Amino acid sequence: MDNTIEKEWYVIHTYSGYENKVKDNLEKRVETLNMEDKIFRIVVPEEKEVIITPTGKKKEVTRKTFPGYVLVELVMTDDSWFIVRNTPGVTGFVGSHGAGSKPSPLLPEEINFILREMGLSNIIDVDINISDYVNVISGPFAGMEGRVIDLDLHNYKVSVMIEIMGRETKVELELYHVEKFN
Repeated sequence: MDNTIEKEWYVIHTYSGYENKVKDNLEKRVETLNMEDKIFRIVVPEEKEVIITPTGKKKEVTRKTFPGYVLVELVMTDDSWFIVRNTPGVTGFVGSHGAGSKPSPLLPEEINFILREMGLSNIIDVDINISDYVNVISGPFAGMEGRVIDLDLHNYKVSVMIEIMGRETKVELELYHVEKFN
């Protein structure tokens, strides 16, 4: 694994009703402060809903999935943390323990679920193919090696044959649990 810091998703808390304004403000700040290499996507979780008006007509409305929250994909540095934290309308990061501590990122399965529900995708650079050998870097099989036998990119899963107690065994893992041999 190289020494680059990876971008991760964080949740920021905003004043209720100001989610889109915070998104716009943050996008402008990222551009004017040249932080495009540290702060990437900013998403207000929303879903479309069909309602029936009092006159009986169907109307499609957009509803906030998590009112008061905005998702931000960034590389957590002092600068990126400061810029997001001090954007007008932001009250703080979710998962921060106060006293200037950095927040915890969302787990990959959490952000993948949220983005899929919104009809977006969390684009993962997958440089793994069937028959490639991989290291398991996290989860219950961490430290083991194996050969990829199946990829399910839609569900972010990979099936790997690893040796357990002298026998080849198929295990299904999340894509973020493995990395390709270099």
